[in-house]
Amino acid sequence: MPEENKETAMEKSSDPVKKITAIALIIIAVMFVWYVIADRIAPWTDQARVQAYVVPIVSQVAGRVVEINVGKDQEVQQGDVLLRIDPSDYELAVDNAETNLELAGQDIGAGTANVSTAQAKVVEAIANLDHLKAQANRVIELEQKQIYSRARGDKARAAVVKAEAQLESARSELEKAKQALGVKGKENPKIRSAIAKLKKAQIDLSRTTIIAPSHGGITNLKIDEGHYASVGAPLMTFIEVENVWVKANLRENSIANVKVGTPVDIILDSAPGRVFQGKVNSIGFAVSHEKGGAIGDLESIESSAGWLRDAQRFPVYISFDDDSAKGNLRLGGQADVQFYSTDNWLINSLGWLWIRILSWFSYIY
Repeated sequence: MPEENKETAMEKSSDPVKKITAIALIIIAVMFVWYVIADRIAPWTDQARVQAYVVPIVSQVAGRVVEINVGKDQEVQQGDVLLRIDPSDYELAVDNAETNLELAGQDIGAGTANVSTAQAKVVEAIANLDHLKAQANRVIELEQKQIYSRARGDKARAAVVKAEAQLESARSELEKAKQALGVKGKENPKIRSAIAKLKKAQIDLSRTTIIAPSHGGITNLKIDEGHYASVGAPLMTFIEVENVWVKANLRENSIANVKVGTPVDIILDSAPGRVFQGKVNSIGFAVSHEKGGAIGDLESIESSAGWLRDAQRFPVYISFDDDSAKGNLRLGGQADVQFYSTDNWLINSLGWLWIRILSWFSYIY
């Protein structure tokens, strides 16, 4: 009897172990099946980052910085003055350009007067030629009647030839005056050149004041008043906050059912316990195997290791459905994304539950 009781006690004590083992195996099996199915039709990824447009603020003119109106990590509105560059040289350039425009106008006025004078000389030469021709005709007629001598006739003919030459000379001077004057009014090349130089000087002067291109934030400010700004050299960094998105890197075999417009849930490490809604805007066409980053390069993705080989990932770009996430968005912030690329209510419900569990875990890690 004691031995039988001992065996019975051992069997009873082993039952909980078997039961726990069986439950654990079932849970593992369910999780494995869920992972395989969900990874295809309702994928989730924690390889996601908040992104926005980053614009280096550079100067388009050179000069000494005389005023800085922003600080590090300060929010700015479109049109806010960020800094000013000493405008003295550029104000002087505008004054010089305005003076040159006035001089060009005076040159045009003088040229117009020269044309008028040349035109008057042509009219005078024509009148003189007509007068001499009339006189010569009378002298030649009397010469033919032998009333006047041949010498007098030759003199009259010579006077006509001289008058014709004077007319040609006057016309030539008129043409030169017109060419020197060029086109009248604002279409005159001298006027156009002077106006263009004035506009360039005015633009350069306006560029001594650097303003915020849109609503955003300033970061990476590393200069102070007195700094010499060179053309094209970054002075600070501007981050645009109106167009913020999430870039989620999905494994290549997980994007088959993800389409543009696919709804998603997003959680942010900066907003634990909260879930934001969004949708897929685009899916990357190509990625690079080499690290890039320059404008024109392909997207570079760091892939994590899979069971057999490195799993290639492609970027999926996601926009927020509303502004509820504003105030919690920081460029480079980490995010988790749950995709709902199926109409299966069970899969979607499990995904919905999973992403909300993760949102609460954000409080502790």
